[in-house]
Amino acid sequence: MSEKTDRGVLEIEDLFVFYPVSTGLWKQKTNYLKAVDGVSLYIRSGETLGLVGESGCGKSSLAMASIRLIEPAYGRIFFEGKDLMKMSRRKLRGIRKWLQVVFQNPYDSLNPRMKVSQILGEGMRVHGIVKTKDEERKKVLGLLELVGMESSYLEHYPHELSGGERQRVCIARALSLQPHLIVADEPLSALDVSIQAQIANLLKDLQEKLSVSYLFISHDLKMVKFLSHIIAVMYLGKIVEIAEAEALFLQPMHPYTRALMEAIPQPDPFAPPPWLRFSAHGELPSPLNPPSGCRFRTRCNFAWEKCFNEEPELIEIKPKHKVACHLVTT
Repeated sequence: MSEKTDRGVLEIEDLFVFYPVSTGLWKQKTNYLKAVDGVSLYIRSGETLGLVGESGCGKSSLAMASIRLIEPAYGRIFFEGKDLMKMSRRKLRGIRKWLQVVFQNPYDSLNPRMKVSQILGEGMRVHGIVKTKDEERKKVLGLLELVGMESSYLEHYPHELSGGERQRVCIARALSLQPHLIVADEPLSALDVSIQAQIANLLKDLQEKLSVSYLFISHDLKMVKFLSHIIAVMYLGKIVEIAEAEALFLQPMHPYTRALMEAIPQPDPFAPPPWLRFSAHGELPSPLNPPSGCRFRTRCNFAWEKCFNEEPELIEIKPKHKVACHLVTT
């Protein structure tokens, strides 16, 4: 395939991520855990792709592999038309500043020995964005203002900040290199509910101002709907449904997506009884030994013979709406 020339920021084609499993006294590799199993995604400039699914389904592995923070086993990754999988580590380092990450836990992702001014200035110095101390200070002050913090925070250490303030510093650090794509790996889950809303609004405002793209990972479907243009639902290493945010919430089609929707608390006295809902029973199967056929069949109330024998393909059943389910596509 030739290099891409359209306005796609990130395109992933048939991405696989395997983790070796070692057992025995000598820690011999006996198996591989397929965390990501043939996933393809596409993120446009200035848009957010929300990725949802249960813990252990491979969301973070997919996110980190998509920017080669961990190495995929197979697949192709295009960033603004450039094939990342063909790049050496040295060449990849040159475009790292355009690919930034906001991690889940702001308490662990900041150096406790560095002040806020040092945390925000370090990346700009390393990549040669600033040449002088005065220029660095001016840009750091601008970053703090951008994320809603005052200049008095410059001399603070991370332990002197609240969880929300730390996450704002993490976002400012990601923005310091003027990235084109930010991978936000559950950036709200470690925060209080009221602070989550503030950070979500901040991310949305920053996207409107800077036209930055997000790969946004979260368990909170309401936050995903609020921030995302496209939503992909992931189950046991595979994408089972992907659609525009509004369309997915108006008409979810995969039983797993419906189960996730049903899990959202609804204070509605007229809600249907539990036995009429698309609930997912049981636990997530082990990715070391996924079920045959449809991977969701062991927890699906609507599984039939074809689900046991054939793995469903991700098929477009409506414009911009793809589903991997025999119940829907047959």
